[in-house]
Amino acid sequence: MIFFYILMSWLPNVRDNFIGELLGKLVEPFLSPFRRIIPPLFGTLDISPIIALIVLQFAEGGVHSIVGLLFR
Repeated sequence: MIFFYILMSWLPNVRDNFIGELLGKLVEPFLSPFRRIIPPLFGTLDISPIIALIVLQFAEGGVHSIVGLLFR
């Protein structure tokens, strides 16, 4: 969802339709803490979604490890 939300930011007026608004409501609560911490580079380049995806990958790996330990 985050990836599609990022792609939608490159297309004009796509975030204004139903799907864009729905994705915004689902993704923005997760991205907003990262946007508060990480300022945009060069004034316009927002790398916070990339950092959010990396954090999500680490969380997924942690959950897989925990589940693997519990159900051996």
